[in-house]
Amino acid sequence: MKNLAKISGLSAALSALALPAFAQEATEVVAEVVEAAGPIVDKGDVAWMMTATLLVLFMIIPGLALFYGGLVRTKNMLSVLMQTTMITSVVMIVWVLWGYSFAFGGSSSPFWGGLGKLFLSGVNADSTAATFTDGVEIPEYLFIAFQMTFAAITPALYVGAFAERVKFSAVILFTVLWVTVVYFPIAHMVWDGAGLIFNWGAVDFAGGTVVHINAGITALVFAFVIGPRLGLGKENMAPHSMTLTMVGAAMLWVGWFGFNAGSNLEATSGATLAMINTFVCTAAAVVSWAAVEAIFRGKASGLGAASGMVAGLVAITPACGTSGPVGSIVLGLLVSPICYFFVTKVKSMLKYDDSLDVFGVHGIGGIVGAIMTGVLMAPAFGGIGDADFSIASQVFIQAKAVVLTIVWAGVGSLILLYIVKAITGLRVAADDERQGLDLTTHGESAYHS
Repeated sequence: MKNLAKISGLSAALSALALPAFAQEATEVVAEVVEAAGPIVDKGDVAWMMTATLLVLFMIIPGLALFYGGLVRTKNMLSVLMQTTMITSVVMIVWVLWGYSFAFGGSSSPFWGGLGKLFLSGVNADSTAATFTDGVEIPEYLFIAFQMTFAAITPALYVGAFAERVKFSAVILFTVLWVTVVYFPIAHMVWDGAGLIFNWGAVDFAGGTVVHINAGITALVFAFVIGPRLGLGKENMAPHSMTLTMVGAAMLWVGWFGFNAGSNLEATSGATLAMINTFVCTAAAVVSWAAVEAIFRGKASGLGAASGMVAGLVAITPACGTSGPVGSIVLGLLVSPICYFFVTKVKSMLKYDDSLDVFGVHGIGGIVGAIMTGVLMAPAFGGIGDADFSIASQVFIQAKAVVLTIVWAGVGSLILLYIVKAITGLRVAADDERQGLDLTTHGESAYHS
């Protein structure tokens, strides 16, 4: 019996020693099976990304359209809705024809994606696109559709800079040229593995540079080139419906979860981090803007709350996937006073008429968010950076990305504006501007008495 027990004990010991080797072999076999079977496409990821894509569309139409529509005068309400709607529709077509290829066409160029996927060449229902997890992918059509909504909303943002005074034909022509020359290359540089800014190590989780700085700088250039609205400073140009603006702002906040959490590309914990950051940074920015207004104006306004909401959403966009919630609150508290200063002081000092403060909120908010991303990634502030993370090094990289985006968008937009001016002209006739673009451009009125 004693010998039998010894033999049993020896067998058990040998088995225990063999377990690690067996486990390693099993793991290798599983890995080989997974590799042979191809990438995993998870239904949960697909469902989430389809939802996120629709949420980004919801940001544009109706969200942004109503937000901007409420801010203009009654006689220009429909013109803003039409510009937003038409830009979205045109860019979606352009994206499929050549935009996706220019941004994500597989080229090794640091500046553009090449011609490899023109007209979605080589893409079918079985092709897939990578996520942030090795071996886990999503259908390529879904990735194309998600990125398409980003391409559509970005030029729709700059509508606010020239609202109430630009030719409809000029808006559409400029947009087609602008996404081709400015947006698609920046998207490639920031988000494609071969891109210049990507390989610098810059972090832009959901579009601080690609979307907001791009659109904000373009808005500033457009405002300088086209000049102020007739009667600015003499006539009442207050928003005609703060109710619609608040409704639109609320829709933007809801849709922004598709923008930020969707940029995780998977239904994982990374998406939940982006989600909570989008909640708390935005909330802090609303409170911060209201507090600043109460201090300097004596009253906290609905327009200020809506502006703070958008400023917070813009600021957290590049940082939402790498910052902690407390750091995101700090970012929200910080961004509103800076944007408020640009909207109320810098604009009047430099005498440009950015009608709906696209540069002051999106441009400046995007710059603040992009730079602060390099700070808030630090583990000391709750970020997801490594133990040896260097704030100074990352901030320098973020600043380089910001400067390149400013120069690319600024110079590109300036050149394109003069090309469009030569072809269609930019500004409507003075009489048409006084009467309002709803009637003179579109032949209809938003409201009937």
